[in-house]
Amino acid sequence: MLAAQRRDWLLARMARDGRLVAKDVAAELGVSEDSVRRDLRDLAAAGLCQRVYGGALPASPAVADYAARTRLATDSKERVARRAVHLVQPGSTVVLDGGTTTLAVARALPPDLACTVVTHSPTIAVALLDHPSVDVFVLGGRLFKHSAVTCGAATAEAAQTVSADLFLLGVTGVHPERGLTTGDPDEAAVKRLLAGRSAETWVLASAEKVGAASPYGVVPWDAVAGVVTDTDDDGAVGALEQRGVRVLRAD
Repeated sequence: MLAAQRRDWLLARMARDGRLVAKDVAAELGVSEDSVRRDLRDLAAAGLCQRVYGGALPASPAVADYAARTRLATDSKERVARRAVHLVQPGSTVVLDGGTTTLAVARALPPDLACTVVTHSPTIAVALLDHPSVDVFVLGGRLFKHSAVTCGAATAEAAQTVSADLFLLGVTGVHPERGLTTGDPDEAAVKRLLAGRSAETWVLASAEKVGAASPYGVVPWDAVAGVVTDTDDDGAVGALEQRGVRVLRAD
């Protein structure tokens, strides 16, 4: 098997099984573990997998730039958003994380809902302009254009003043073993801070994020109340539930 054929095989197997273990793959293909590791390095460099100790996991497509993500799995995100808005109670203070799924949540909020929204996403703040009963607080800082959110020291300092009932957390990877991940360390740090300032955190996971992984961990499973997702992967949902994670299925 040529190297290019082997990499295609690795991608197909990873899509099927949700992970690769280098030593097992090497034994099955009759090649050295070093050859498999080189293949995985090449695939990771191309953004096609996320390397982990001993093997690799599927890479999340949600690490693309913001413009590309606005066109990715839009129906899936809207389904998750419609389910997630039921978590928002009248009169509550809600932190909406940055991202296109949380943007869908902002747009799905009932127009007569009275609540307070805190966000570090300018696009979400603008989306709430036509919600007259929603008070909007924007956390300042340096704009990270890749994700259209503020990050850095100023954002972290502002986040320390937040006290919220609910945090709707956006991530790029939701994997039973790897956990909750995202593609940038500064974004991950702000997400951790906001989760720590909220009484309850729910993860928003459109289908393409479930079973995928990104480089930087956000919060552990025991820091979240559950996951809202529309995935039809019963195996992935079962693996999450075995870890004690509550899963709300979106229709």
